[in-house]
Amino acid sequence: MNVGFRILLINISLRPESEKIYFPIGFAYIATAISNAGFEFEILDLDALRLSDEELEMQIKSSQYNVVAMGCIVTGYRYIKKVCELIKKHHNIPIIVGNSVATSIPHILMDKTQADIGVIGEGDITIIELINALRDKTPIEEVKGIFFRKNGEVIFTEERELIKSLDELPFINYDLFDMDIYLKRFKLSISEPYPIEFDKIKALPVNTARGCPFQCTFCYHVFRGRKYRYRSVENIVSELELLKEKYGVNYIQFADELSLFSKTQAEKLADYFIKKKLNIFWEADCRAGFFKENDIELAKKLKLAGCVSLGYSLESAEETILKAMDKHIKINDFEVQTKILQEVGIIPVTSIVIGYPQETPETLQKTFDCCLKCNIFPSAGYLLPQPGTPMYDLAIEMGLIKDEEEYLLRMGDRQDFTINFTKMSQEEIERITRKNLKKISEKLNLGLKKERLIKTGHYIQKDFRKSNT
Repeated sequence: MNVGFRILLINISLRPESEKIYFPIGFAYIATAISNAGFEFEILDLDALRLSDEELEMQIKSSQYNVVAMGCIVTGYRYIKKVCELIKKHHNIPIIVGNSVATSIPHILMDKTQADIGVIGEGDITIIELINALRDKTPIEEVKGIFFRKNGEVIFTEERELIKSLDELPFINYDLFDMDIYLKRFKLSISEPYPIEFDKIKALPVNTARGCPFQCTFCYHVFRGRKYRYRSVENIVSELELLKEKYGVNYIQFADELSLFSKTQAEKLADYFIKKKLNIFWEADCRAGFFKENDIELAKKLKLAGCVSLGYSLESAEETILKAMDKHIKINDFEVQTKILQEVGIIPVTSIVIGYPQETPETLQKTFDCCLKCNIFPSAGYLLPQPGTPMYDLAIEMGLIKDEEEYLLRMGDRQDFTINFTKMSQEEIERITRKNLKKISEKLNLGLKKERLIKTGHYIQKDFRKSNT
């Protein structure tokens, strides 16, 4: 046991006003690694506890630790900055920050916050080596995959190699968390129609892959490099069996940037689920064009294996915008795939990104017309430039972001209109968006209120096949 050196792990709450709570998979992998290394540590789960600012400060003030570690996506920069300030107000101890809020803005994190060390990319191995170095007072320069301040400069150490086999990672130790809260609140992120009675659903997310082989210009990848890695079907099923036996989980959300990457992998997954008689419902992500016209049997098999819904992004129905996104999809492929999934009873889920520089009233209408034709209600979001992406660089070049930290402090979710790249007014964009979402909602009998038309989730009709006319 690594006793005598105490660590505080803080899970940041990105949406403290939301009733939904998402199980923090990346954070949980780090907590599991620290636990397996035998360190003394405590988890302060701000997303589960929903502490007030006063309660948070009291908790931090009364704590006694040697190091604090936290992390989140870059939209949570303002929360990271606030928590760092509270910690340094009461304790002179090192603060470690990971995830994209560190990887994508290292210099801003070092210059504008009181964080001491940033972890780049995967932190499973890095965090253990870093904590050992801090405990033993050895040079942290020897730890790969980090950055830190030294003599007024930001120092980057040697790049950390990607973990080659995800099967080598231990399963998450869910006992480290208050699972009653997560089993009760995570399922609120699931949309209708539910495969079983809502009260009987016990849902959790599971990570089956890391990275993404595609490079959309609006998307940031926290895992450095283009290599896409995935767990074996056998490894995935072993974890699902554990979750089912220990927590009664009967619904899984595959929380990956890309879950189904090939038909061979998808068929193997379905066959193994059926063979093992998992009897677990699940949802995942793939690409538009994954299912061609002759792939209906594969779709049927996935349905039989428990697949409830599949997400794949349209983003836009305008070719010039898709090209600007570097999206590499075809509208006809999207339409064919949607029809196949609807035919076999798998819920198609899609999203659109509104507001590329090429966007006009006509291109925006074209995108909504495609969704209307396919009887699919999209998760609509406005283009949100993220650091480390071409669109963020373009926003700076166009003078739309003049002060980077000011922008980071007001970054919200994708349904918040933050920056206007187009020649249209914000009012016109929002008017066209709401008008069309209302039209689709009415056609599909969703009954959505005005304030619920634009959100980060998705909606589908009770029986989409009845609307296929």
